[in-house]
Amino acid sequence: MNEDAMRRFPVPDYEDLPEDLRDRIDEETEEAGFTPNVFSAFAYKPSHFRAFFAYHDALVSDTPLAREEVEMIVVAVSGANDCLYCVVGHGALCRIYAGAPKLADQLATNHRQADVSDHHMAMLDFAVTLTESPEAVTDEDVQRLRDAGFSPEEVWDIASVAAFFNLSNRMATVADMRPNDEFYAMGRSD
Repeated sequence: MNEDAMRRFPVPDYEDLPEDLRDRIDEETEEAGFTPNVFSAFAYKPSHFRAFFAYHDALVSDTPLAREEVEMIVVAVSGANDCLYCVVGHGALCRIYAGAPKLADQLATNHRQADVSDHHMAMLDFAVTLTESPEAVTDEDVQRLRDAGFSPEEVWDIASVAAFFNLSNRMATVADMRPNDEFYAMGRSD
């Protein structure tokens, strides 16, 4: 665990963590080849760690959305929120899952200029509107997603991913979570 994972709160010692958190961190470290700093940071409060990652896992595994679509939403929302950690970390995942080295940069800076289909633009427009002006979301916004070909479950999941990462972005910002150096180069080559 990286003790520089966040700057405003102390990162707990790995040995002091409950066994289930250590197991989850070990799994992620094995899969990624490093421990993403979000795991070190959320370990600060074990009950929040469990809830956060349980919901995250449900969002990426119990959805008809493709993983690249989930990551596209995360990056567009995180860009709108100026969340360094999530733009960099999920930008890497977006590049990898989409197989598109430029896509995450486009989404993070201005999703409206990204090289995406009309279908995906409708998804991203909705997620960013929900992020920036949640009170402005109307029946017509939901209908635009339906007209773009998204099922009711997919609309729910688009909203859920956007909402969850608004929470994540705010926690990353208040904790001053730092992206792992590894994320910056991941998925950049064709």
